Amino acid sequence: MTTRIIAFAAASLIALASTPALAHPPIAERPAQEEAAAFEADRADILAMAGNFKVRFDMQEATPWQSGYAPLERKISGGHEVVRVIEDSGRRIVLQHILVSEIDGKPHITKHWRQDWEYEPARVLVYSDRNAWTWEDVPEKMRRGRWSQTVWQVDDSPRYAGWGQFEQQGGLRRWRSNWTWRPLARRDAVRNPVYDRYYAINRHQSTPDGWVHWQDNIKMGVKDGSLQPIVQEYVLNTYTRFDGYNVKAADDYWAATKGYWAAVRAEWDKVAATKGGIAIQEEAQAGTIISARLLTIADEIAEGKLTEAKGTAEALKLIDDNTRMTGAKRVASTGR
Repeated sequence: MTTRIIAFAAASLIALASTPALAHPPIAERPAQEEAAAFEADRADILAMAGNFKVRFDMQEATPWQSGYAPLERKISGGHEVVRVIEDSGRRIVLQHILVSEIDGKPHITKHWRQDWEYEPARVLVYSDRNAWTWEDVPEKMRRGRWSQTVWQVDDSPRYAGWGQFEQQGGLRRWRSNWTWRPLARRDAVRNPVYDRYYAINRHQSTPDGWVHWQDNIKMGVKDGSLQPIVQEYVLNTYTRFDGYNVKAADDYWAATKGYWAAVRAEWDKVAATKGGIAIQEEAQAGTIISARLLTIADEIAEGKLTEAKGTAEALKLIDDNTRMTGAKRVASTGR
């Protein structure tokens, strides 16, 4: 029975994923000057997400799509977050988020999520099923003038990716993704809910004093042998420029660990390129099963308890030992 349910769920997932998830029609060719101006405006909006912020996370399950399901109460939380540009090569921009909190009067640093932006990408690394991320081509006719956003977890393992365009409506400019699959966030995963993934649209938009990230999430789960919508969730993360916290602690942490994290990012990229994507076991509390150790290694390097060379060697071995070829890679390599 369990095998049949998994098979039905997989078939439903394939059917949904194979449906074109187009945010908008293809962008028509524009005069070179207009194209260049739009590109620079896009870059400015992405780079404007860097800075020091007070963050408000507002999450609300709203509409139940299954009879008898009771939406969760609204949850609001917040904190302080530093966002730094760690790569900018023109057509590619990488932003690293670092949370700053205080424990017993001392700053506590948590390396948070990362977002990579790429202009007119040929493919993106998408969440394809539990514990697996695979490469998905962006339709050639949909690449012109569009950016992909790939989001990575605290240990630089993948989370989700989408592509879309910056648009202006009502005098406001924002980026809107296509429909994307995402694994459960920890806030949901630890509850062992009836859903096990999100099907979502993401929007990023500058504001007069910062920026906002909107999430429109359909929470999906297996019911009656097929993957079905359970409840709609709306998330609004608001980033307001603010310097009234220990920003230096975040910058000091990054200065001490950026070499280590660069090596970790490169290793995840290597795995994705050589193994057909990234397949690794996840757990509700921490994300990947190696996440806690990868973060601890960084802390030990920052505190001078471990050399960068030794920490990096351990981290790369952990990533290589705990990742496996994705299904797509196995098929390609075996011919089956």
